[in-house]
Amino acid sequence: MNRRTFLLGAFAGTAAIALGVNLYSPEFSLPDEGEDKDYRLLFGVLLPVMLDGALPDVASHKQAAQNRTLDAIKHSIDVLPDEQQAELFELLDMLENRLGLLLLTSSMTPLLMRSPGELTQMLETWRHSYFSLLQTAYLGLRELVMASYYACPEHWSRLHYAKPELFK
Repeated sequence: MNRRTFLLGAFAGTAAIALGVNLYSPEFSLPDEGEDKDYRLLFGVLLPVMLDGALPDVASHKQAAQNRTLDAIKHSIDVLPDEQQAELFELLDMLENRLGLLLLTSSMTPLLMRSPGELTQMLETWRHSYFSLLQTAYLGLRELVMASYYACPEHWSRLHYAKPELFK
């Protein structure tokens, strides 16, 4: 066996395994037909990385801020135009399956199993990528998370912002 045959066989085998893992979906993990996916788990993994330094230091307050932000993200997605929702859901679906992860991040390791440093590196790679599609994905996720976090009035104090008072 020569080197070229070996490399081609290894590549074909890896592609076949990746495709098989991507197409295999156990029935217990499929959502109901009427149930909308809200991607709370995916955003729950990305929030601490994207909001590093903005979240409170106390664990209970941090968890409450994350839950409030996850609710705000769901609300923000609901008010997006249909075309933007479709693009966002396509990106989120790709981030949840292994073949999509392989294409977007060059790794099949699920985001849930990655360290914060690896997630930060992935996002920075997208941010500085030559592909405008990856830059758009980074900016879209970042703006969605930041807008949802700072849409909650309880987070304004960290910005030293106070709600303007209307004169009567």
